[in-house]
Amino acid sequence: MINLSSPVTGAPQTGLTSHTYTLSVDNSPPGDPGKQYAVTALGGTQVGVTTHTISSPFTVNFTRPATPKTIGAPNPVTGQISNVPNNVTRIITRKGVTPAANQQPRLLILRTEISCPAGADTYDAPNCRAGIALHIGAIHQQSAGIGDTVVTALLG
Repeated sequence: MINLSSPVTGAPQTGLTSHTYTLSVDNSPPGDPGKQYAVTALGGTQVGVTTHTISSPFTVNFTRPATPKTIGAPNPVTGQISNVPNNVTRIITRKGVTPAANQQPRLLILRTEISCPAGADTYDAPNCRAGIALHIGAIHQQSAGIGDTVVTALLG
């Protein structure tokens, strides 16, 4: 279940201090079936950061598979399942950014796509969760470094 509680505390970033994001539910998100939240207020020190507007969005969107898939039957001779489709869950954050003076905002887009083989959610849930935990933990741990790399193109 996705139910963000507001405000969300931002992960560490160079130049942002004690930053929080107050959210409002967007009742018409793109990519149904999904949930989308828009940033309506900022907390902490975030000089120059803007909240959500139509022309400069600041949203986070969660979508689930529209039609969840299941695994096929095993081959009666080999016991192998040849058709294992994936169920895809997506998280997309959109932030309006200005590329230069006197220019209209353009979108900075962050995507995380989780493609889980059908059946693994039941048969191997602990390893599904562990992979997700590492992914999100690594991003959180390296949040400032990722931000620095996006700005400087240096991996360090």
